[in-house]
Order: sequence, then C-alpha cells, then structure tokens
Amino acid sequence: MRLENKVAIITGSANGMGKAEAERFAKEGAKVVIADIAEDLMLKTESEITENGGKATSIKLDVTEESDWNQAISKTIETYGKIDILVNNAGVGLIDMNQMSVDAWDTYMDINAKGAFLGMKYVIPEMIKNNGGSIVNIVSMSSLVINPVIHVGYNASKGASRIASKAVAVKYARDNIRVNAVHPGLMPPMSTSKQQITDPEVKAAYDKMIEDTPMGRRGRVEEVANAVLFLASDEASFITGADLVVDGGFTAL
Repeated sequence: MRLENKVAIITGSANGMGKAEAERFAKEGAKVVIADIAEDLMLKTESEITENGGKATSIKLDVTEESDWNQAISKTIETYGKIDILVNNAGVGLIDMNQMSVDAWDTYMDINAKGAFLGMKYVIPEMIKNNGGSIVNIVSMSSLVINPVIHVGYNASKGASRIASKAVAVKYARDNIRVNAVHPGLMPPMSTSKQQITDPEVKAAYDKMIEDTPMGRRGRVEEVANAVLFLASDEASFITGADLVVDGGFTAL
C-alpha cells in the first residue's frame, strides 16, 4: 500500500473533497486524523473509515486558531507517535456576493491563507523530528487564473497560499520536508457555497466556465484525492514546490 504506516492529518475532512482524501489515504494504509469543526460529520466519517477496515481518529480543529493546532498536534502524537503528512484542505468558497466586502476578505484570508500557514508552522517541527514529511496544500486554479465571479479575497487568499507553499518548500527542502500545492478546477460546490451558487448570475457564470473547460465537465473529488495521494506518497520523493493542476484543462486555455 502506498501510505502504509504513514500518519496523515487532513483538515476539513469531515465531508466533500477532504473526506474523499481521508478515505483514499485510509485505503492506502495511512492512519488518518480527521480534523474539522463539523463534529457530527467528522465522527461519521471516522466511523465509515473504521467500518471499512481503515484507521482513523477525529480531532476538532478550527484552522484559524493556534491553540487548536497545538492541541491537534499533541493529540496526534499521543495517538500515533508521529506525523508524516499534512493536507491543508480546509477552505471557504463563495460566501458573499459583494465583491468588496471587508468581512468576506478577512474570512477568506483567515481560513484559506492563515489556516494553511498555521498548519505548516505547527507540523513542521514534528516532521523535522521524524526526519521529513510531506505537506500538500489544497489551493485552487483561482491562484493561477482570475475567477471573476467570486470575491477578490478568494483569489488573493489562494494566491497567498500558493506562494507560501513554494517559500516553505524551499526553506525546508534540506530537512526532507516536501511542500506542494494541488489546484482543483471547477468542483461540486463546497458546503459554504451551495446557497450562493443558486444566484442566477453566479450560476450562469459557472455554467459558462464548465462549457469552456476543455473536458466539458466539473471535476470529481476523487480525482483531486488521487492527485493529493500521489504528492503525499514516496512516489513524489523528488517533487517539492510544485503546482499540480486538476482542472480538466481550464488553465491551459
């Protein structure tokens, strides 16, 4: 198995894309830490993984809070003894139709950029003790091309996360810590976006983006999970600071 005996923390893994990553990792032999704020869904995902023969535990984690990160790291070490992999998957999508809302800007930056930064800050010392590790940051094709539909803060926060990934990759490469970014294209709406996506203007714009995608469809969360699995595994042992785009060809246009 590709992740046998590896310990992986995956944020935002109670549902959606993060859940698909957790399930994929568990099938490949990883001991998965499901870290999320949605406690009921988190426990449900843990139960489903263990019922299918995988190993998983749940930790309540608000990625914007340093104290939560401290507790998550401590509990993971207490439970499994090490940390091999961090997937910074937690994020927020379409939350405000006002393109210049300061509150929305702050929320995007806190969760999408600061959350990933804190994850790297707190996991890296444990990875150094373990002689290395792999960090995969789930970013977005919106860090590579502008998405005119969504709040400017979303594009900016994802751009920050992309550049931070590269900076940390270079800084810790000699510690055998690899840091890479996965950039999903159009996917099923995040739970934070489902209400907004019904707006006729937004829906029309997203439908046009699907039409313009060379492969002519949205992506599937399992397709992103497969990309994340590759970068997290030893198969990607000489890959760091890279961008892996999973967008059906959209950014190739």
